[in-house]
Amino acid sequence: MDQLSGADNVSLFAERGNVYNHVGVMLIYDVTTAPGGAVRFKDILQHFEERLYLHPVFRRHLATAPFALDRPYLVADTLIDVEYHIRHIALPEPGDWRQLMIQVARLHSRPLDRTRPLWEVYVIEGLDNIPNLPKGAFAIFLKIHHAVVDGMAAVHLLTQLHTQTPEQLHPVNIRPTIVGEYNPSTYELLTRSVANSVGRIGKLARLSASSALKLLAAGRKQLGHLDEMDAGSITNMLKGLLPPRAPHTRFSEKVSGNRVMEGFGMPLSRIKRIRNKVPGSTLNDIFISVAAGAVRKYLERKGELPEESLTSLMPISLRTDASSGGNDVGGIPVSVCSNIADPIERLKAVHHATKESKTRAEKVGLDVLKNLFEVLPSMLVNVLLNNLILPTINMTTSNVRGPDKPIYLAGAKAMCMYPVSIPADGGGLNFTGISYNGVMWVSMVSCRKMLPDPGLMLACMNESWSELLIAADQLPDPAAQAAKKPVRKRRTVSTAA
Repeated sequence: MDQLSGADNVSLFAERGNVYNHVGVMLIYDVTTAPGGAVRFKDILQHFEERLYLHPVFRRHLATAPFALDRPYLVADTLIDVEYHIRHIALPEPGDWRQLMIQVARLHSRPLDRTRPLWEVYVIEGLDNIPNLPKGAFAIFLKIHHAVVDGMAAVHLLTQLHTQTPEQLHPVNIRPTIVGEYNPSTYELLTRSVANSVGRIGKLARLSASSALKLLAAGRKQLGHLDEMDAGSITNMLKGLLPPRAPHTRFSEKVSGNRVMEGFGMPLSRIKRIRNKVPGSTLNDIFISVAAGAVRKYLERKGELPEESLTSLMPISLRTDASSGGNDVGGIPVSVCSNIADPIERLKAVHHATKESKTRAEKVGLDVLKNLFEVLPSMLVNVLLNNLILPTINMTTSNVRGPDKPIYLAGAKAMCMYPVSIPADGGGLNFTGISYNGVMWVSMVSCRKMLPDPGLMLACMNESWSELLIAADQLPDPAAQAAKKPVRKRRTVSTAA
């Protein structure tokens, strides 16, 4: 029985009727690689039954402390009701891409049952009118609560659910014995709550002292000249230590409970081509720049583009081992430079902005939020999020590295892998990417009230990506330019003793 961390518990405590904090992934499979060239629902059930024991997330349910005095615990079950967690559905007519996006968005809008292990899988058939899909292709939408996985942990979980070849590598007869855990009594939960509260008081004192020293170091240069500064200079110094408020857009409002989704792919070979043409730029810079270009185009067409750049929350992984599950992640606000129209100039500005934000955050500590979540009561954490963090962002941009090679489910090859993440009140637009098998698969998730026309946003995403590609192709090749530079001969100077 393991207790949720402070960061894990934030995902549970912050849930409301309009925001459910589960994440998901949608994969589409090619059945021609499976034995016999077909996959039945019972084959998928068997595949999951033979692999769910590989990760404890699939068989753990929540045990909640009385009166929410403490964070919940995860308790292991001996059995998993596979047919409850794995459901079989089909698209309505005409079975095209838009119908698939509508179906996944609807499924993503529904909360998970907290009395059961916090995951669900939907097998979706009827993909009859989606271009470039082989006959019989099907999709799977897996959703799992953010309280038990972050981005890297979710990728690790996905790789365990799949095989590296079309053949099944884990037959049922080698599964280990699963040991269940008892549900803790009310008295035990109360006792643990008291002990944990006392321990967190000491942690809070140590964290306060450590954070104060880091903040002092971050502002020491300015503080050294405090006697020479006027009121305006002091105000600017404080603004430098605190992130500014983000400009107001339609995504700054309270989200509705209905999700919308769209996605497309960016080949990693083309991303590499852009990096070669714009030295210093990273995959993350390119991803953010394309997302910024898309939201810029969308707001322009609505006549709502602010002069000031939008700000994104950029999650940063703090973990070295993804197999443990849970959340080990920080986050920093980053300007996406949406006020710059030129795609190359925007990319360069994003590179500078991300580098500057990381440097500033490292002075205070990338794990400062994670440590605060660990020691503060859930109510205070919620106040911190709503009043200090969410007002500084308009959107979220996050990407994670996925499997480099193809993965298989019941012999069917996964063709694509679209992440499905969380829009929040005040930050109602989320761009998430995951690299898989040579492509960065990018998804946009928002709510129907803020973004009633997801097809328009998809067009803006494609336009932003195409413009960056074309602009980068027109740039000279830095390597070729370096090769053409004439080599200057050194002049020999003779000296006499």
